[in-house]
Amino acid sequence: MSGEGSPTISVDGTGLDIVIVAGTWHETITDGLIAGAVKALDASGATHRLIRVPGSFELPVVAKAALEGGADAVVALGVIIRGGTPHFEYVSDAATSGLTQVSVQTGKPVGFGLLTLDDEKQGLDRAGLPGSKEDKGAEAADAAVATAVILRELRG
Repeated sequence: MSGEGSPTISVDGTGLDIVIVAGTWHETITDGLIAGAVKALDASGATHRLIRVPGSFELPVVAKAALEGGADAVVALGVIIRGGTPHFEYVSDAATSGLTQVSVQTGKPVGFGLLTLDDEKQGLDRAGLPGSKEDKGAEAADAAVATAVILRELRG
């Protein structure tokens, strides 16, 4: 499982404004990711709000708007499951590249919680649900907060 060896991140996010941007596809998995992100953000002390978008392709543009609007970081959550057409590759690449560009262009962190999966079971195993092996929503939120704290310290 890819989560083996993942770090335990615990930082004080007090004073940070974080926006969770989440797609609407694969509702059970996405809702699990959101719940994990919310739990992690609450534990950090950061304030947060949720914005839902139609799908993973829309994550970058809304993430950019949130960061340009004053958010300190974004937690981007989405689910893309491989099908029988090249659609999976196009959407996965566009969303991943777009989120990377948003982070670099704005100079603010984007916690990466976009699951690119071969099947639904892989998502259920990573969604932080009862019986899941991992909680990628919480991991993405922890990474966003930790990076925002680092950037705040570097920038004074």
